[in-house]
Amino acid sequence: MPDDLRLWSEELARDPSSLVFLPLAETLRRQGQLDLARKVATRGLERHPHNPDAHDQLARIHADRGELQSAFDEWDMVLRLVPGHLGAIKGMAFVRFQQGRLDEAEQLLMQAQDGGGSDEDISAAIAAVRRSSGVTSAEVVAAALPSDPHLLFADLLATDQTAIMLDKDGLVLAGAYYVGNVDVAQDVGASLSGVSDEALRATRHLGIGAWCSILFETEAATVSLAPAPGHGAAAGGLIVLAAAPATPLGQLRRLLDRCLARASAWLESSAL
Repeated sequence: MPDDLRLWSEELARDPSSLVFLPLAETLRRQGQLDLARKVATRGLERHPHNPDAHDQLARIHADRGELQSAFDEWDMVLRLVPGHLGAIKGMAFVRFQQGRLDEAEQLLMQAQDGGGSDEDISAAIAAVRRSSGVTSAEVVAAALPSDPHLLFADLLATDQTAIMLDKDGLVLAGAYYVGNVDVAQDVGASLSGVSDEALRATRHLGIGAWCSILFETEAATVSLAPAPGHGAAAGGLIVLAAAPATPLGQLRRLLDRCLARASAWLESSAL
């Protein structure tokens, strides 16, 4: 992926009108470089103001930055360019829910469903909004999560990154750990069985408080471990995140935080 970033950046420098700004901005977004991602996407839109993918890209960047109204405006532009765009409607519904405008959120989700959206995520999101008297934002976030646990972290990760969630016995609850084209998550989980308990015992012995994360730097990858969210099946388990050795540690920390938040939302949705 560092090579891809370099090649895309060089291509964009040679040809500022190139569409490589789209994968470049998306990769930067997934790596947590939101300021740079927004800069790349905005400059791309200046040259391609009618490109719906560019507006959708910028909307997702705004959403990650917590700039909800700006995200809504960009998704609204996508709808103007591509009427019925399912991703844009779902994004707008999420924004309206976060803003407490539940009626509008439900109307948008119904629009998506009436427009041919057949995925179960939409039905689940509608049900969550209708339970508005006691609904939490986690329910709507969870409704938009992938139905396949193996894909739980996929949209957060670049191609040279991988993440899994393990239970206390090392069994894989979600995510995938690829080496080449082979998912070795089960093997990794078996090898890491008991690590969380060992870390807990060590920190107690040293009297330094609860452990938050462990970082390993190797020739092949930089691997970060953190305690899985402490509820449900993951209690006592691990989040394992691996990235290319060249990944800045600050980016890895932010990505680990996003994986932890995603895992927590997924576990909460399983308990609903």
